[in-house]
Amino acid sequence: MRLLLIWLINTVALFALPWLMDSIQIDSFSTALFAALVLALVNTLIRPILLVLTLPFTVLTLGLFIFVINGLMFWAASEMVAGFHVAGFMSAVLGALLYSVISWALSALLINI
Repeated sequence: MRLLLIWLINTVALFALPWLMDSIQIDSFSTALFAALVLALVNTLIRPILLVLTLPFTVLTLGLFIFVINGLMFWAASEMVAGFHVAGFMSAVLGALLYSVISWALSALLINI
């Protein structure tokens, strides 16, 4: 049940992004549901491998390279899902940051009740 709630929170956070950024578009709520699932799978399967491979860059940039990795994962998910469009790499980095903040805030409000 908790996993479904987290998935729905992430979907709502993803569905809110087009109102905050013009460079991100989501066609429908069902697209947002599928995109949230793909984003979770990409972050679970591919992100840890990239974090290990880019560890020297991450240490050299004092952790700021993780923003680049998060943007790449967000952009990759948008390329995999039809109806979820991100205009460019910088939009993906900012979108991933906003997505994380919105998801965190909604989780803090709803899960700890």
